[in-house]
Order: sequence, then C-alpha cells, then structure tokens
Amino acid sequence: MSHKKKLIDIFINKKANVGVVGLGYVGLPLTLRYNDVGFKVIGIDIDKDKVDTLNAGESYIDHIPAEKIKKACDAGFEATTDFSRISELDAIILCVPTPLNKYREPDISYVIDTVEALVPYLKKGQVVSLESTTYPGTTEEELLPRIQGNGLKVGEDIFLVYSPEREDPGNPDYETRTIPKIVGGQTVTCKEVGVALYEQAVDKVVALSSAKAAEMTKLLENIHRAVNIGLVNEMKIVADKMGIDIFEVVDAAATKPFGFTPYYPGPGLGGHCIPIDPFYLTWKAREYGIHTRFIELSGEVNRAMPYYVVDKLVGGMNDVGKPLKDSHILVLGIAYKKNVGDVRESPSVTIMELLRDKKANVAYSDPYFPAFPKMRNHFFDLTSVPLTKENLKKFDAIILATEHDTFDLKFLQENAKLIVDARGKYRNNEKNVIRA
Repeated sequence: MSHKKKLIDIFINKKANVGVVGLGYVGLPLTLRYNDVGFKVIGIDIDKDKVDTLNAGESYIDHIPAEKIKKACDAGFEATTDFSRISELDAIILCVPTPLNKYREPDISYVIDTVEALVPYLKKGQVVSLESTTYPGTTEEELLPRIQGNGLKVGEDIFLVYSPEREDPGNPDYETRTIPKIVGGQTVTCKEVGVALYEQAVDKVVALSSAKAAEMTKLLENIHRAVNIGLVNEMKIVADKMGIDIFEVVDAAATKPFGFTPYYPGPGLGGHCIPIDPFYLTWKAREYGIHTRFIELSGEVNRAMPYYVVDKLVGGMNDVGKPLKDSHILVLGIAYKKNVGDVRESPSVTIMELLRDKKANVAYSDPYFPAFPKMRNHFFDLTSVPLTKENLKKFDAIILATEHDTFDLKFLQENAKLIVDARGKYRNNEKNVIRA
C-alpha cells in the first residue's frame, strides 16, 4: 500500500495520530477539534508554562473554557515540549507566529526554527501542514528543501501542505468546524492527503491547485479587509471635517442589498493578521519588481489612526484649557478587538505609548487583563483600573479604544470629564464626547 493511500485510510478511519505545533489562538482550537472527533492528539509548544497549564486541564485563552481542556485530557490529549514526539505522528500541523520585524518585513524565523526542530524526527508516511500566514512561496522555498534534505521525497514518501488558518477569536457565529478550510498541496498527491486530513475536522474543504495559491488566498482575504478599513478610516477624517457622522453613513450604505460590504473605522488595526499580512505580499512583490502602492497606502492610513486619536484628544484638552503633559488619561480596552483577551498589534497599546511619549500619565482599564500583559515589543507596569465613579473623576479624559460589552457606556458618559470615542459608540452628540 502506498504512503498516500495508507494516510488517507487512517484519516478516514480516525486511526491517525495528529500533532499540532504551536498551541495559541489557532493551534489550540484546532487541537481540541481533532480531539473531539476521535483522533489521538499531541500538542507541542516551546512554552513550558502553556504545556503545564494544558496538562493540568486548564486554559490560558479566555474564550476556551477549562472544561474543554479537561475533556480533551480525559480523552487522551497531551501537551509536550519534546519535539522527538514528532516521530509518533502521522500528521504534523504547524501553527506558529509569523510577525513582522522592526523593519516591517516578514519574520518567518518561528516557521524555519520549528521545521528544523522537527526534521530529524520526520519519517516516511507523514504529512506536514503549515497554517501560519506567510508570503506565497514559503512552503516551496523554505519548507520543501528542509524536509527533503534528509532524503524524504515530498509527494511520495512524505506530504507537504499549506492550509491557512481562519480563526476569528471571540466570534460566536463561527468555530473551527464551520469555517471552510483552504488546502493547497506541494504536489497533487500532497493535496489529496491534505484534503483527507482536514475533511475529518471541518465541514467544508476547498482544494486549490498549489500551496502558493493557498498562501496567496490567505493574504487576499486579509488585505481585502485592510484596504477597505483603510478606505473608511480615511473617509472618517473627511467626514469629521464636514461635521458628518461616518458611522451613520456606513450604516446607511449597508442597507444596499448588493455591491456593498460595511466596514467600520476605528483607532487602527490589531490582531495577528490584518495589520501584518499586507506587508508579507508587498515584501514578496518587490522580488518581482512590483510596488504594491494601493496596499501600502492603506497600511499607511491605518497605522496613522492612533496618532489621529491622540490629536483629537489634544484638541479636546485644549478646548478646556488643559495641557496633555502631566494630565491623567485612561485608555478603555487594550485588546485589539472587543470581547477577547488578545493584545497582538493592538492600536490601544500604540495610543498608550504615544501618550507616554507626550508626558501624560497613562492608565488603562480592561476586564480581560487585570495586569498589563507581557508583549514582545511593549511594556507598561500597570494594572487595570476599576471603573468606579471615584476613579473616573480622577482622569482628565478617557479614550474608548476597544468597546468591550462589559463597559457601561451610559455610566462612563455620566461620570467622565471627557471621552474620546474611537469606536463610534456615542451617537447623540453628548457634550463631553469627542468623536475620533
């Protein structure tokens, strides 16, 4: 029996051992899904604290309850930092970070380091799938030569797939099972194996002609959002100068039943995809002599939004005769989107840094972060401020940067001296509210 047929058979019969490398916002839900449908699953992560937490039946992601982790452990799931366990697996799915470096160029060091760590333990009859967002060509140019370097022929002995993650943390309408899965293989046989792997865990698999096409698909999805949000952010500035409520305009345009998709402005872009993915394509496009001006322009607009919010704050403070220097400013919500405990690329943190640079006394309030979290490039020695009447009166202004549902907007408006609303939550021309 060929390696391809054997793999497809054990996937269909749920006899395969599945490994997920990188147990974050993408890897952990995928791990739980494969466990739920009956596979033996091993989770691998270099973070020993994460591994210990999972093996204790506990969770470190807000929207994933500990009960789900405990249930998975009872069903045989285990987490480890030991890459030698790769040799026990039939499928290895890579869900590691792909951030930008300080020059806003792709940093795929996590992918490369992970592949090099697992290569010594690869064997015939396995499939390796990369889910991390990256530029077109990564699978072929970086993974393929490393995997074949130990004598394994991709497409015959071992199979290589790119299948981009599409998680949307905190979205109650979709989960891993219900989000269609893109699958592109390095060869036709790789694609067939990849489809068989993912068909067991998700309702719909969309097979593409190549790994490159799958890599480009992921970028298009997120560049589409980045460009449209950049457009509406720019229109927000124009509308503000004209005394027009951009949120009213977007809501009105959204009543058109065709040809329009509503995107709403904000204080900037956050998360692991939309602020980062466009730069993966613009960087790779330069290799082909192409300057992606349209995409880069939207990135410039979106990155400027935290500065716009701070400028609106400065204007509001000036109107009441208060300098920003030495003032006390409270930032509401440091997560990158509402109702999630995730600060990756959060514009709120950029706003806090801009305020600190301008010598303001900065504080924050966020129910998802009792203490300011450890981040790669940002640091504040702060804890979340309780939203009491007494505390609100201590601040010269508050900035509504992330509109968690737990925030009582009426209470805030009644007790704050000044609110800079970067999310369009106040729509009735409240006298102490500035739209930003």
